[in-house]
Amino acid sequence: MNERYEDGWKKLMEVDGEGGRREIESLKDIAPDLGKYVIEFAFGDIYTRKGINLKQKQLVTIASLTTQGGCEPQLNVHINAALNVELTPNEIVEAITHCIPYTGFPRVLNAIFVAKQVFEDRDLTATVE
Repeated sequence: MNERYEDGWKKLMEVDGEGGRREIESLKDIAPDLGKYVIEFAFGDIYTRKGINLKQKQLVTIASLTTQGGCEPQLNVHINAALNVELTPNEIVEAITHCIPYTGFPRVLNAIFVAKQVFEDRDLTATVE
């Protein structure tokens, strides 16, 4: 294995943990190179950059996936990752809600329902303010 892969794998485990491992494993029988690209590029090159911290990176990722729409499986992974790096349910809900004027209600609603399911799975709640 090369250094990018090793660095990426370490960062993937730090951020996504078991969910990241499952995601990569699920690609082995159909697109193993795609898993390698995720590890080397996304986590080895991008997530290891120093400019912003892991909490900020997860907020950006959640906002980006929310505004793209149709990314609910990836939102699930990254909302879990956001919780893994100690973002709160309220911070996640606020980040998603903040996207309404930029992307619209349908995509934000879809993202909120993903967050709700992740919170339920992890026995967490967001408090309504």
